Amino acid sequence: MERVAIPPSRSPASPPPAGACDCHTHIFGQPSAYPVAHPPHYLLPDADAMRHRQMLDETGLSRAVLVQPAPYGDDCGAIIEAIAEAPATLRGIGTALAGTGQDHLAALKAAGIVGLRFVHLDLPGGTNRFPGAAGFEDLHDLAPAMAEIGLHAQLWCDAATFAEHRPALAQLGLPIVLEHMARFDTAAGVTGTAFEAVLAALAEGEVWVKLALCRASQQVPDYPDIRRFHDALVAANPQRLLWASDWPHVRLDEARPDVGHLLDLFAEWTGHDAALAQRILVHNPADLYGFDSPSRQTQGLGQ
Repeated sequence: MERVAIPPSRSPASPPPAGACDCHTHIFGQPSAYPVAHPPHYLLPDADAMRHRQMLDETGLSRAVLVQPAPYGDDCGAIIEAIAEAPATLRGIGTALAGTGQDHLAALKAAGIVGLRFVHLDLPGGTNRFPGAAGFEDLHDLAPAMAEIGLHAQLWCDAATFAEHRPALAQLGLPIVLEHMARFDTAAGVTGTAFEAVLAALAEGEVWVKLALCRASQQVPDYPDIRRFHDALVAANPQRLLWASDWPHVRLDEARPDVGHLLDLFAEWTGHDAALAQRILVHNPADLYGFDSPSRQTQGLGQ
């Protein structure tokens, strides 16, 4: 099957610091080795582990987190193989379904999978997740074993869904990571009830939030409509923020961003604050994903 070519990324004008991590990327293995388990609703990108490494080199990023794409279901083989080739610089977010044994979860953790992804979205056709994805019912089934093993939960849901489920999620005893800036409602503004719930949870250290712009706005390439939401998240708790590109940006087509430009937007929106960049790009990922952390130079931002 033909795959979509992914253009190279330009080098950012504001290079990221050493140890900087892209906390949300995907790879798609060669079809002969890693066939999809669920027919995708988009053309797969030409984005294997080698092309992923090239993207990191092009943009000056040092580390990355590989997130399991839904078409592969709970077969995490492609990202596990990639991590095995670069265990110091890659981590994975896998998929597991209700009933998965603790031994299998422990094997995922040993292979560099540090969290599991769970999806709850309002999708066309009345479904709440893409074929192959795990849902919130899977999370509640697996949470005790995840807590024991040391896996966190990564959620792809909108802010209103998070607000609704926040009390139950807080009882799971797991670190919770919200993808794509928590998919807020732009029209509701930063004082919208759901986004305020996200800000409150972030401020209290209940959640981590990924600063990934391209699923929160269609106003490419500069996303001016979500700048105020980004600023509010940064103000709420920079020690629980993670930067993410979402490379290779499946389903975006003409709206596909450039990773180098996304890094420049991050630098601009954070006021070219070196200590803040070090915190969000380097130290927070090291804390959450278990990377070796370089010497901390984040005066004023806490440890």
